[in-house]
Amino acid sequence: MKATKKTVLPNILLLVGLSLLLCGEAWFGYRVSTLSAQQEEIKADYSVANNITFGILSVDQWREKMAAVVEGKVNEFSMTSMQKKDLQKKVEKQLNGLVDKAVREFNKPQKSIGGKLKKLAFNAMVDQDEIHAEVPGFAATIVNRINKPASKKRIKNIITSKVNQLEKQTFDNTEPASVTVTRHIYKKYQVSDKEAFEKTINSRLSRIHTLLHNYTYAMIACVLLALCLWFFLRKQVRLHTTLYILSISFALVLLFVGVTATIIEVDARIQSLNLTLLSEKLAFSNQVLFFQSKSIAGIVASLVGQPKPDAVLVGILILLFVIILPVLRMIGKGILIWGREKYAENKLIRFLALDLGKWDMADVMVVGIAMTYIGLNGILQSQLSGLNIKEELLSTVTQNNTSLQPGYYIFVAYVVYAWVLSLILKRINPLKKQQ
Repeated sequence: MKATKKTVLPNILLLVGLSLLLCGEAWFGYRVSTLSAQQEEIKADYSVANNITFGILSVDQWREKMAAVVEGKVNEFSMTSMQKKDLQKKVEKQLNGLVDKAVREFNKPQKSIGGKLKKLAFNAMVDQDEIHAEVPGFAATIVNRINKPASKKRIKNIITSKVNQLEKQTFDNTEPASVTVTRHIYKKYQVSDKEAFEKTINSRLSRIHTLLHNYTYAMIACVLLALCLWFFLRKQVRLHTTLYILSISFALVLLFVGVTATIIEVDARIQSLNLTLLSEKLAFSNQVLFFQSKSIAGIVASLVGQPKPDAVLVGILILLFVIILPVLRMIGKGILIWGREKYAENKLIRFLALDLGKWDMADVMVVGIAMTYIGLNGILQSQLSGLNIKEELLSTVTQNNTSLQPGYYIFVAYVVYAWVLSLILKRINPLKKQQ
């Protein structure tokens, strides 16, 4: 009776303590999954609102920016004294050319009597040198009239009307879609303009990024604490069954969160493009070239949803070997430890617990994701570097934000933790000599 009490009480205390720790891990995991989904949604909305199709590749955007520069220059139009002198010289040259042309026309050989009389009268009454001497005065008068407020206003109106006419004739079919998408997204985030949208998005993403990492660290800390108990209780054989079954629960939580949370994010963008036009800069910023964010569950869903049989097959294989088999393996280990003599000789249970590890490809998935990240990151970095331009009139700066996300590190933690549990099982399994 005393021996039973000595066994039951420590098991109850261990069960309560680990259950609380498990609840903490589950809560942190839930927050990681939800925050990861929120981050993916926000970044997807941002990539749509700032897509290069609605920015650098949009004729409408270029038209509006160029028209604004031209109209601004027209409204600021005012001649300096140097410009007035240059204009006067050009007007003088044109007037002198007209005088010379007129004189040549009158001095042409004439066959008719009327033509000869006109030529004679012109040479008698008109002095070419006197007219040329009056040209600077005429040119100065013309320049002064051009610079009068009323004349400036007429010139500005003519130029503005031509710019507006050209603006109406220059368009593409992205504007309706851009306006609809922008209006919808701005309404969703309760902002009214691009500046407020950028500020809101950056603030939310910064907060989510901090919380995601904090919850990830807290989740892994819970698992490490559970592992530490194995060291302190390694000689308490009567507690191993309870401890191992609860340890499996920790692993299943890690697996669930690692599968559902975002594991990789591909984000390529043109951070800035500056073009100098009429001494003014046309600027585009944060133009998203490509964005994709996926979890393992999302990858499986995308592959299974493809119309191609080979893609569906790959999705099913990932689902089977990376998600289903690891779960079955953990369940088999739990039943083997809990049942001991009752299920120790059961072939199915022994297969699930001891032999299924050959088919568990979670560790292969970890390596595959890492290699995919390295490959994508290298390709994007190489391609984007070719878009970097630094010239006097045009400059572009690209940005590669491709990164591994917390879901990947949690999945890695699951693989390592599952491996440790396999080692522990070999030490505490009473039939280990038969393996």
